[in-house]
Amino acid sequence: MNAHSQIDAPVAAEKPPASDVSAWVGLVGLVTLLVCILFARSWPDISQILGWDTSRGRLSGPHAALAAMAVTGLAMAAWSVLVDKVHRSTSTGIDWTRRRAVSDVLDISITKLAGLWATWFIIGGIYILARWYWEGNYVFAMRVIGAAAIPMFLLSVPYVVWLDRVMVNPRDHCWHFGAMLVGREAWDAEQVKKHWRAWIIKGFFSAFMISIIPAGFAAVVETDIADILGNPVRLGVFLFEILFVIDVQIGTVGYLLTLRPLDAHIRSGNPFLAGWVAALLCYPPFAYAIMGQGGVLQYEYDTADWAYWFAGNDPLLYLWAAWLVFLTAIYAWATVAFGIRFSNLTYRGVITHGPYRYTRHPAYLSKNIFWWCCYMPFLVTSDSTLDAVRNTVFIAAVSAIYYWRARTEEAHLLAEDPKYRQYYDWMAENGVITARLARVVRWANPRKGQPLVQPAE
Repeated sequence: MNAHSQIDAPVAAEKPPASDVSAWVGLVGLVTLLVCILFARSWPDISQILGWDTSRGRLSGPHAALAAMAVTGLAMAAWSVLVDKVHRSTSTGIDWTRRRAVSDVLDISITKLAGLWATWFIIGGIYILARWYWEGNYVFAMRVIGAAAIPMFLLSVPYVVWLDRVMVNPRDHCWHFGAMLVGREAWDAEQVKKHWRAWIIKGFFSAFMISIIPAGFAAVVETDIADILGNPVRLGVFLFEILFVIDVQIGTVGYLLTLRPLDAHIRSGNPFLAGWVAALLCYPPFAYAIMGQGGVLQYEYDTADWAYWFAGNDPLLYLWAAWLVFLTAIYAWATVAFGIRFSNLTYRGVITHGPYRYTRHPAYLSKNIFWWCCYMPFLVTSDSTLDAVRNTVFIAAVSAIYYWRARTEEAHLLAEDPKYRQYYDWMAENGVITARLARVVRWANPRKGQPLVQPAE
């Protein structure tokens, strides 16, 4: 990326620009998910009341976890359409008053379907070839995606034709890829790149998110709360798990419901290579090689966690558990705030409510503080000062990766939407955390203006 042009001094404003998604969407999803968890935990009691077989126990299996995610997604989608009426937004690219005849769009739809099916075929081929997708938790994801393949293939035909009839410009990114394959009409290479950026993101992260749904859900459903109430460590871990389940379940909905009628489509994927490198370093299989056991930046060498170092001091354990739960809650809240629009490396509208009123990157900030406070890499069981220094340097490097990742995401959004630039300016002056950090930066470097707004490749 070349140097960016600078913008004028931040524009004063009493409030940040309105968020592109209602805070109620995430709240509906949160409440629905908690009801699903309570239902799954209470299944033996429900069965007993109804006179059914109670031997099944709690509904903690992977299919129950998947069903909870589906119900949560449906509830958020229903609220978005029935209450927020997002399908009427101009940003959907849909004009419901203008319905073309099927014959008028059939050629366009066929071209688009060719591009869509070819995309699925290529992503499916990558799933088959990549070994890590057939090990551990990923096996469940592959089974789910495999079971969904035929229904998706069949439903895509009426969906694409129906949508093309009302789209303002049905020749979208997918159409351009299909046109490239068919070779009958002119196509735009930049549109093809946009198509593939969106689908690589969706293919990579959807598989990962589905793979981690079952374990956390099972732990939350099966835990006997009465047994952990007197143990600050186990209670803390249980609360971490609940919050991580909220994050994963609602985050997975975001990757799967990238539908234009819900105004949740991927408007663009991050076009900067640096953004992709920074993001992918944080997820398997790449994260294992970088931060995992024996990884280049492994920071848990001869370490223990907070429970070990504070053992025997219950008041401090409760206090530290509460602090870590608070950080995890901020992390989960940051995902809930997106409603059905959460995903990495994408622009799907601007979020300005919830924790995004305090800092532009609440998830990254809370996650990294959690790691420092939970794993305490500067304390080692080997009594080696060198190990403590190494661990501290390496976790600092991991935090630096997240800072780099945040900056690349900002560059993407600043280039995409004037509303994000307004939000960026407002946060620089008013954000509880961001404004203070901005002042420190300006104090350290008075000549430094606002960060780059219009990145160019």
